[in-house]
Amino acid sequence: MVEHKNSVLKDLCLISQTLFLLFYRINQKPTNKSDHLLMTNDERNELDKYLKGIVLNLPECPGCYQYLNEEGEIIYVGKAKNLKRRVYSYFSKDHQSRKTAILVSKIRDIRYVVVNTEEDALLLENNLIKRYKPRYNVLLKDDKTYPSICVTNEFFPRIFKTRNIVRNGSTYFGPYSHIPTMNSLLELIKKLYPLRTCHLPLTPENIRNGKFNVCLEYHIKNCKGPCIGAESIENYQQYIQEAREILRGNTAEISRKMLAEMNQLASEMRFEEAQMIKQKFDLIENYRSKSEVVSQILHNIDVFSIEDDEQSAYINYLHVTNGSINQAFTFEYKKRLNETQEELLALGIAEMRERYKSSSKEIILPIEINLEMEGITVTIPQRGDKKKLLELSLLNVKQYKLDRLKQAEKLNPEQKSMRLMKEIQAQLKLEKPPMQIECFDNSNISGTDAVAACVVFKKCKPSKQDYRKYNIKTVTGPDDYASMKEVVHRRYTRLLEENKPLPDLIITDGGKGQMEVVRQVVEEELGLKIPIAGLAKDDRHRTNELLFGFPPIVVGMKTDSQLFKLLTQIQDEVHRFAISFHRDKRSKKQTASELDEIKGIGPKTKAELLKKFKSVKRIKEASLSEIAETIGSAKAKIIKEFLIETKEK
Repeated sequence: MVEHKNSVLKDLCLISQTLFLLFYRINQKPTNKSDHLLMTNDERNELDKYLKGIVLNLPECPGCYQYLNEEGEIIYVGKAKNLKRRVYSYFSKDHQSRKTAILVSKIRDIRYVVVNTEEDALLLENNLIKRYKPRYNVLLKDDKTYPSICVTNEFFPRIFKTRNIVRNGSTYFGPYSHIPTMNSLLELIKKLYPLRTCHLPLTPENIRNGKFNVCLEYHIKNCKGPCIGAESIENYQQYIQEAREILRGNTAEISRKMLAEMNQLASEMRFEEAQMIKQKFDLIENYRSKSEVVSQILHNIDVFSIEDDEQSAYINYLHVTNGSINQAFTFEYKKRLNETQEELLALGIAEMRERYKSSSKEIILPIEINLEMEGITVTIPQRGDKKKLLELSLLNVKQYKLDRLKQAEKLNPEQKSMRLMKEIQAQLKLEKPPMQIECFDNSNISGTDAVAACVVFKKCKPSKQDYRKYNIKTVTGPDDYASMKEVVHRRYTRLLEENKPLPDLIITDGGKGQMEVVRQVVEEELGLKIPIAGLAKDDRHRTNELLFGFPPIVVGMKTDSQLFKLLTQIQDEVHRFAISFHRDKRSKKQTASELDEIKGIGPKTKAELLKKFKSVKRIKEASLSEIAETIGSAKAKIIKEFLIETKEK
């Protein structure tokens, strides 16, 4: 009995505390700072850092974004032509609207779904608002849906707009959020094809029995009278087939026919009729296909896709109802063992279907999996609307993976460097990641003023304090191989003498010949074991392949990969450094004069004299007093004495 009383007292205390906190929250002023009072500075900073990481890595493409509160509830859904710009606007300024300020203060997480067009974003936003009814969205009280275009399943089919989907074999295209676009399509089809608009039950028997009479549409030539047998079923079905192609966006053949007709009318000087055809032609050409808003015959379908790397797997889930996406979620699995994509995708399917209580009888997947699901059809589509849905899911999961990678690299910049070094290690089969990479390049003009340069990258970042310039000393004439040999020998002999760390990888800005010269110095003369690679150029002098090994072989690598971009960055940097050194050397040589040999006369004095007298010859011809006016009597005397001595010699 005592224990029961104690339990009741504990429950009452807990209820009292809860009511107090609830009363406290209700009476807080609803400003954008109210929630901050309940958070420490560290928590606020952590949240700001987390949200900033999401916002800065959002894609710049159309889509829908969702704001979540502390309980993980969706409190706002919005659409955007440019996701990054739109979401960034919420966090980049103080909002005049009190409601917007309160909304921003409640945000604890951000989700988003990318789509192909702004119109598709509008449709998706509509579906998500209807489903989640977010607190800060304006809800559609009448719950009306966007209209679609229906092609009926009849002997003589009709084409019309509707908001009601009847599953009787009819085909539905849409829905269309931009009503003028839909009306234009219907008007186009009406002008192109004489289709019936009546609701008569046109069966072969009724037509043969003469049960119907023609209407006004027949007399004004909008209909050819299938109700009285004046129109053959073959011609009519041809019209319907072409209209279906227009609604699907497959307009190539129809456009070609219109173009031919337009040219024919123009050649006959019938320009007004040609202009009418041109308007229809332009409308077809500008027609945007329905993309991921697919035929509404696709109902109650789950779509999954997967992307993975060494540490994680990313799975996207879409749920399709009546041809529209009303659920979308991407999540990440951290790999523990070497799980396969098939195993991880099976886990993801089970988790998502349980979380969202899905009763879909069909699942669309990119790969086959070993998962027994009674009464469930698994589809791996190759074409059509289902393929479009899978491509959309893949687009979202790839974007999510990219965003997660960017966020991780911003929080830990060395992560990207380590990933690139491991990629180089794997590509070249090195013993360890190349923490230090060095690259050499020569520069000269017909062998004159020959120089070389060495750049050093540590952890895939330029280490400019370790860059080195070399004047070629032992080579006469334009001999790049001999120059490279001299510089490499000087570089690594010096490092050995000073007991400094050697590079993990040497890259030459050249092909097989340069690699062999470096190998001879490193391995045969110095007895070192340092991997050597070469960057080779194509006929247009553009780097297009990486060489490695002896004899050198081409290492397969995509030219748009991060690894290839790093290697070309190293190559561009050593080329820039060598060219700059060579240019400076030539510039100094061109500005050299007799004044450089005079002790006590520095660059500043020399510049003042040349600015005044324009040349050394005029300085020689000037009097002592004229020179003294510019640089003073003491320096003028030194210069005049030196020039007289030089002349006498």
